Parts: sequence; C-alpha cells; structure tokens
Amino acid sequence: MARTAVIGAGTGAMAAAARLAVAGHRVTVYERTETYGGALRRVERDGFAFDTGPALLPLPAVYRDLFVKTGKEPLEDRVELVQVDPAARHVFADGTEVALPNASRAGVVTALDEALGAGAGQRWGDFLVRAREAWDRSRRPLLEEPLWPNWSVLAEREPYPAVPHRRLLRTRRAATLAEIGAFELRDPRLAALLDGHALAYGLDPRTAPASAAVLPYMEHAFGVWYVRGGLRELARAVYERCLERRVEFVFGAEVTRIAAADGRVTGVEFADGGSAEADFVVAGVPPETLDRLVAGAPVRGEGEVPPQRGLPSRLTVLLALRGGRPAGTAHRTVVHCADREAELQALFGPAPRMPERPTVTVMRPDDPALVPDPEHEAVTLSATVPALPGDAADGDAVGAHADRLITAAERAVPGLRDRLLWHEVRTPADVAEATGAPGGAVPAPALAAAGGRLLHPANSTGLAGLFAVGGWSHPGGGLPHAGMSGALVAGLIVEGPEFRGSQ
Repeated sequence: MARTAVIGAGTGAMAAAARLAVAGHRVTVYERTETYGGALRRVERDGFAFDTGPALLPLPAVYRDLFVKTGKEPLEDRVELVQVDPAARHVFADGTEVALPNASRAGVVTALDEALGAGAGQRWGDFLVRAREAWDRSRRPLLEEPLWPNWSVLAEREPYPAVPHRRLLRTRRAATLAEIGAFELRDPRLAALLDGHALAYGLDPRTAPASAAVLPYMEHAFGVWYVRGGLRELARAVYERCLERRVEFVFGAEVTRIAAADGRVTGVEFADGGSAEADFVVAGVPPETLDRLVAGAPVRGEGEVPPQRGLPSRLTVLLALRGGRPAGTAHRTVVHCADREAELQALFGPAPRMPERPTVTVMRPDDPALVPDPEHEAVTLSATVPALPGDAADGDAVGAHADRLITAAERAVPGLRDRLLWHEVRTPADVAEATGAPGGAVPAPALAAAGGRLLHPANSTGLAGLFAVGGWSHPGGGLPHAGMSGALVAGLIVEGPEFRGSQ
C-alpha cells in the first residue's frame, strides 16, 4: 500500500485522491486553509448564500465518471444537477438581446436569426460545425491523455478548419478567435458573443488561437448545468466521497518543502516543523509554488512546456436584493461592453488595468437555498480583471470597479440599485487566498496551436514520484479540466508512465 501525500484540497487534487484511494493507496490531503474546494467557495450572510468561484458546470460527465469509478452512488445521488435553459441571455452594446437555448443547435440558429437578422443564426451554426471538427481533432490529446512528450505537434497544428477569406486580392484564414469573428461571423454582435467565451476564461480573443472555438462548442454540445445549492455543493460531494474512501484530510497544514533523495520524493515538510513520509506526492499548486517547494530538484526537464504567466484574475460582486426573482428570468446574462477593443487593451495591454466599461456576467439562480425567503434574490456579478499587483490591489480602484459592474448589470436587472440591500466584493486577493495562485490569477484551459503558449506543464515531473494536478497543470483550468487532471494523475501513478488515458 503506497503512501501518497496530496498538497491542496482543490477539486482536481480531491479527484486524484479519491481515485488513488480506490486503487489501494493510503492517501492524506494537506490543505493550508481550513476548508476544501479550492476556488469553489461560498459566502453566507443574513440568510443569503453565494458562489464566489465557478457558477456553472460544463461537461458534468467528468464528475459522473469520478463517482462511477470511486463508489456505488452516482453523482446525481449526491447533488441535484439542473440543466440551465436558456444557456445564456446576451445583452449587446447596441441594445439587442438574445436568449440562447441550452444544447440546441436548431434553437440557437432560430434565436439568433430572430434577434440579429436572417443569416446570423446560420453563420453561427456553421461556425459550430467547424468548432466540432476542432473538438474532435484535439479532444483526446488535450483532455483525455497525458501530455505527449512530443507536445510541439499540438503547439504547431491548428485543429480549427478556418474558411478562406478573400479580400483585396489576398486570401487569408482566421488564426485567432477575433479573426473568426471578423472573417466568418461578420456581425459585431456575433463576434462579441464569441469573444465573450474567451474573456470568461481570461483569454484575449485577439491572440487566442482559432482552436479556442472549442470553448463555445463545449457549452453548445454538452450543455451547462447548475448544482442546486450552488457549485460549492459539488466540492462537498467530492470531499465526502474522499472521506468514504478513507482519504485523510489535514487542514491548516502548510507544506513548505517536498523532500527528496536520490532523485525521488520521500515526503513533505510543514511550516510547523513537522514532516510526513510519502512514496508519491501529488501537488495541486501553481508552478511558482511547486518550484519553491522543490528548490534544487528538477521539476521540469529541458524542452518541456513552460508554465503560463501573466494570466488575469476575477472580480466578483455579491448582491443581496429585496424583491423576489421574477418568473422567466435567465440564470445567466452576459452584458457586453460598448467598446470591446478598449476593454481588451486595458486587460491585456502592457500596463494591465481595470477597464472603464467591463463585460459583466450576471448570475441569477432560481434556488430557494440561496435566499432567506421568496421575497429576496441573491445575484452574483463577475468580470475579468488584472491579477495583482496593479490597481487591482488598490481598495479605491476595486470599489470603483465594483460600482461599474453594478452599473453595467442594471442593463440586465431593471431597478437594481433600488432593490439593493447590501453588497460584498471578492477581489483577486481573495482568489489568491483561496487558491494560492500568485496575484489571484485564474488558469485557462489548455488549447492547441499558438506555439504551445496555452498548453500547460505535464502531470509528470522531472522528480520521480512527484506529480502535478489541477488547473495549473495539463489539461488546464476549468472544473471539467480539473477533474480530468485528477484522472490522469491517478492513472500515471497506478499504471505507470505508459498510461495513455481512459479508452
């Protein structure tokens, strides 16, 4: 029975812990904070409850598989999954609105034609067909297999089949998400719809590769889901499954060093001076933290994927409102900004700052568990912002930006300020505290092409017995990807380096 130490209690780390325990490992999870879940946190006040991390779940099959492989009770016996319909309502800069049905290509085409004009739906539908091809080409190597040793093949090969675009005697193919919007969608509102998917993951559509088309395709093909009671309930369910498999959790345990001898891990050491022996160590920490923990040991070999740097964070505003949630209200509304180029330049330019007019996502769940009574509503606003340092660290700047989010949200929630009882703000500093990510940066999913810039380091490392799990390692950020990383790490430990993923 191998002794396995897991650093961090994020969802990816817990997914690996449960799978390893089922395989016969003696697993202990060491978490520096006092709770589990990583970014999946909850704030409760005056009978209101709010998710402060991810608010919707794409690809629930990842967690269904985890529960099937680790016990008798399926996921649906532990949490109530609700398919969100419409998948999203969009409010564009020109005042146009459209509600897009969940997981229905025909319904989306019809809705876009009615809202944006004849032909708009067909162009988006044709784009989704090409996005599906990109998904089929990249799904297995990017999500279901350990990162290839010859990962440069993924870095150089663009899986999205861009349509030739001829202009001024020159033929071009879209290489970025923004160029897909300009060359293939040919409507600023459709382009905003596409850009919004990238921005939600902290990606600049002007530089994100065309392969980022898989992000809207995932939502279209597999739907988006809500967990009744909030996404924190998913973390609870995974945590409880770990306990059932006899995984031990030690909270308030900060790992300060991964011990090694003769090129292999031997255990972990803690801030209080204690230590624990281990045959394997699974680290659910950002790359900067991993480098510090194994100072002097080879974490990454020559020619391996370098860690991603300079990713943005997220600002979240929690609103307690008087008055119940109106019938027919969309669960998610995206309020698009009036000047997308200015927003992107602020976020991704040489001196990142908070944009004057942000794109805001408004979450209004129909969930009695989140409010003190039917005469109140819990609403969550979120926007992409720079990670610390910068003006994201300035309290006045954060307060001003939170007010901008509320102003933008008024386009989606009429009378919002008149209904407001109180609000709280969760900043990049709060994200950093919950996840340990420097500056509160939020990792993006792995994507093909772009020279490998959006790939993540492999789950295996240059130090025998040490493995990386979670959003900062292959296959990247996002709840489905975190669960997949847990499956990959467990497979590599149990079956060895020849493991090639589930068939």
